Amino acid sequence: MTKLLNLIFKKTDWRECIMTIVGVFLGIGGISLLAYLTEQPFLIAPFGASAVLLYCASSSPLAQPRNFIGSHFIAATIGITCVNLIGDGWYTAAIAVALAILAMMVTNTVHPPGGATALLTVLTGTTSYLFLLKPIAIGVAIMFAAAILSARIFPGVRPYPYKKAN
Repeated sequence: MTKLLNLIFKKTDWRECIMTIVGVFLGIGGISLLAYLTEQPFLIAPFGASAVLLYCASSSPLAQPRNFIGSHFIAATIGITCVNLIGDGWYTAAIAVALAILAMMVTNTVHPPGGATALLTVLTGTTSYLFLLKPIAIGVAIMFAAAILSARIFPGVRPYPYKKAN
C-alpha cells in the first residue's frame, strides 16, 4: 500500500503548499473580494489558470512577470480588436487566439492563460478597450502583488520573480 501511495503522491514540501495556498488566497481572493464589494466583474477564468503558474510553478519562464503581465494585455487587445474588425463569426475565436499566440511568441511573453484571455474577449463579444483596465490591469496587479507578497512571507521557499543563477 505504501508503494502505491508513493507512486500517486510525490514527496511534498509543505511550506511550498502553504505558500501556494496563501498566494492563491491573496490573488484570487483579493480579486473576488473586490468584485464582491464593487459588484463589478473583475474576476475572469484565465486568472484561475494564471494562478496555477504564479503560485504553484513560479520558477517557470511562463510565470515570470513579463510573460504574465504582457500576455494578458496583448491577448485582450488582440481579442477586442478582432471582435471590432471582423465581428462574431465562427472564425473570430480561432483568428484571435492564433494572433495572440503569435504575438506572445514574437514578444517573448508566452503565458498559456493569455490564449484563454483572447478567447474570452471573443466569446463575450467584448468591444471596449476599457476591458484592458477592468478586469485585466486591476486583476493582473492584484495577482502580481500576491505572488510577490507570498514569496516574501515565505523567504527561501520559492522566490518570485524567479532569477536564474548565472
